[in-house]
Amino acid sequence: MAKIKLSDGGFQIVPEGKHIFKVTAVDYDEDFGKMKVQLVTADGITMTEQYNLLTSDGEVNEKANNAFSYFAKTALNNFNLDEIDSDDLVGCYFKATCTHDKVPSTKDPAKTVIFARLSDREPASGFDKAEKAVASMPAKSGSKTKVNLDDILG
Repeated sequence: MAKIKLSDGGFQIVPEGKHIFKVTAVDYDEDFGKMKVQLVTADGITMTEQYNLLTSDGEVNEKANNAFSYFAKTALNNFNLDEIDSDDLVGCYFKATCTHDKVPSTKDPAKTVIFARLSDREPASGFDKAEKAVASMPAKSGSKTKVNLDDILG
């Protein structure tokens, strides 16, 4: 029998509370109107925001378009924009409050699924000093070392 080394990593949901997020990638499928925005916190927890900008019949999804427009204007800290290139968002920061919605799984009603929801978005210019300090502090013995993502991501 062979031994297989397992990784230290694993899925981690963004904790509830106020966080600053950095946009690390944007994937936009123009044909289907599907937008995926990859985000990271100062301590390296990632999440994806998704927007379906078109309905199934190819019409503009007004609610999703309004939500995305507010997100983009906040991240870019420019509320006068009429349009953007999706790549303009990469490297932008914003602050938001994360809350968790716990609902029964559609696949197994005996299990619970947690959705991380972001609200109260506001512009940010980077990870603040308190978050940078937490992100760069040496970890306690037996846990992972945290790093300053601004230094790594540029």
